[in-house]
Order: sequence, then C-alpha cells, then structure tokens
Amino acid sequence: MTHPREALHAAPRLSRRAESLGTENAFVVLAEVNALARAGRDIVSFCIGQPDFPTPANVQEAGIAAIRAGRHGYTPSAGIDELRAAAAADIGARRGLAIAPDDVVVGAGAKPFIAYTIASVTDFGAGEEVIYPVPGFPIYESQILANGAVPVPLYLRESRDFAFDPAELEAKITDKTRLLILNTPHNPTGGMLRAADLDAIAAILAEHPQVWVYADEIYSRLGYAGRFESLASRPGMLERTVICDGASKTWAMTGWRIGYAANRTLAPVFTRWITNTDSCASQISQWAAVEAISGPQDAADAMRASFLERRDLIVGLLNAVPGVRCKLPGGAFYAWPNVTEACRITGCADSEALRKRLLNDAGVAVLADIHFGRRVPGDGQHIRFSYAASPQAIREGIARLDRFVRGHQK
Repeated sequence: MTHPREALHAAPRLSRRAESLGTENAFVVLAEVNALARAGRDIVSFCIGQPDFPTPANVQEAGIAAIRAGRHGYTPSAGIDELRAAAAADIGARRGLAIAPDDVVVGAGAKPFIAYTIASVTDFGAGEEVIYPVPGFPIYESQILANGAVPVPLYLRESRDFAFDPAELEAKITDKTRLLILNTPHNPTGGMLRAADLDAIAAILAEHPQVWVYADEIYSRLGYAGRFESLASRPGMLERTVICDGASKTWAMTGWRIGYAANRTLAPVFTRWITNTDSCASQISQWAAVEAISGPQDAADAMRASFLERRDLIVGLLNAVPGVRCKLPGGAFYAWPNVTEACRITGCADSEALRKRLLNDAGVAVLADIHFGRRVPGDGQHIRFSYAASPQAIREGIARLDRFVRGHQK
C-alpha cells in the first residue's frame, strides 16, 4: 500500500514521447559486459562500434594546442569557419561534388543530425512517412517515432549482400513519404550500396520530388569493395540529400563528438536546431577535427588497413564454426553472420537467446539482430560482431564461440 506522503511526493507522469523513446542496445549490452567484468568474469567483447585505436597523435596535439591557446568558449552554432571549410572540401573531394563551407553544419557527433533531419522535413502527427533500412542503426526508428512520423521499414536482404531491392523501395513510397534514410557502408551488416543500386534509387526518386534523403555516410572512408559511392553525386540528388559524415570512425574520435552534415537548404535550419539544443560543438574538438581532416592521413590509412585484415580474419574464422555462415562485408567494421543453424544446434530459440548464452556461458559479448529492428522476413537469425577489436581478441572470441557450438553437437 502506498503511504500518503509517498503519493504526495510522486513524480508527475512522463509524456508518451519519453516513454516510447528507444535506445541503442550496444550501450545496454556494454553495461552488462562491464558488470560481469567487475564481478571478475573474463569477457571478450564485440558489442561496441568504435575503433580500438587511440586518436592519432597529431590530432591529440591539436586539441591540446587549442586548450593552451584559450579556445574554450562558444563558437557559432554552425561551427568554426575553418572546420566547415575543411569538411566541405573533404566531403566534396571524395564524392566528386562542389560543397560550399556555408552548406556544412558541425554538430556534437553525427547522430544529432538524424533527429534534426526528421524534425525538419516531417510534421508531428501528420502521418508523414520515413523509409529506413532494417536491420539498421536503432536510432533511426527511435527518432522517427519520437518526432511523430510513421516508420516504414525497407528490408536489407542477405541474398543481395544486405542491400535492398529497388523495386521494394518504389513500392513503399506513397504521397505521405517525406524522407528516405540510406546508410552505406552499413551498420550492422557491413553492406554497401553499389553504383547500380544508387542509379536505380535516383531514378525512382526522380518520380517523387517530395522525398528528402538522409545519407548516413559516417563509414565512407571504411569501404573495402571498390570506390565509395554517394547518392548525392547522382543528377538532381545533391539538392535534396543531407550528406552526413564525421570524425568518429575514420580518426578514432568517438568521444570527441564531432560530426557534420551538408545540405544548402537545410544548413540554416540545422544551425537553429543546434542553437536550441547544444549551442555548439566543443570548440576544442572542432580544432582537433580540423587537424584530423587536413593533416597527415598516415594513421587513418593504417587503421583502415588493420580493419581490412581483421575483416578477413573474423569472416574466415566465423565460417569455420558449425552452424555459422558469414558473408564478406564490404565496409565499416561489422560482421553479420547468419546463426540460424547454430541456434538449432545449441537449443537456442533465437539469436537473442544465443546472444545471452554466449555472454553468460562462453564469455563472448555480441549483439542480436533484434537490437537493429525487426527481423527480415525469411532471412533467419543473425548476430553482430564489431571487429574493431584486436586480432588476439578476435581469435579468442571466435574460439570460444566455436567451443560453445561444438559442445552442443551430438
């Protein structure tokens, strides 16, 4: 029974928006891993998507120099001129586009631009639709719902190397569609949209001028399957595409929180959103990012080469595990093996049950497909490995997975 005084001091109710707000399960599982580690358990973790390298030394020094120079205050909400110019030049050069510094807005990471874009192109509660990839970064669906729009999943299929069928996209566009979210290279599958895919998407969107595109290209420098391609470089697409990129993955700067988005029409709108939310990104981090983009690229190139070696290592090891089959991912640093048969062998009802057993019984931390949206119909069960882990950790972790599965074989 509630005491009268307890009832008197109970907090008021939350909004439906707050109660329905999703999360990013990588951080939830990371908390589980840390709790087990504190209890003395030996866990090999593949759950968090961040480089395991230090930020390059020249970038660290640029941050220190900014502190020493007294660059501690607010900046313009859109970012310092030097970073907007450097980001514009870099975005344009790698996509074959002319991007003006005024088209670029700097944020506290790339993630806020997901919400800013959805809020800028859809009206709350109007039944307007956002098409987004599934499986996909969980914040897409979370922010679509939080901003009062309608989520429309676009399935990435294993048979297409985790791209979607353009005909399925065409079938899902209605007069209520306002935004298409694309992510290439892709989290969680490592899939990449090829030139032919992008040509087909551009042709479809030419018939639907009311649809904006959010091009999440944060892994643009971590593609291994040929030249990186952006939808924004297709005729008529630059004006309606938000190109989003950032420093986190390329230069191992996740905690520095620097991302940027480019679109001429939406740049002033994004600037107002930042004024309303963060005021500006950290000035110290912005100066470090100028050095990251404009300075020597040796460290970034070495990290990319290491990720490519780790990709080949983990995929080879996974494909030797009974009941596991893994396609070769084209980019990012994720492997997305099909574990349907491994679930059957180990008596696990699904990938989430397998994930929990791997964590608690084998000391291996991964994420399950349900952490990235609903399962793709007919595609079976999958788990995600982030191979931004040392080769030694990869070998040990997959050896533990292998022992766990083989231990259940009759």
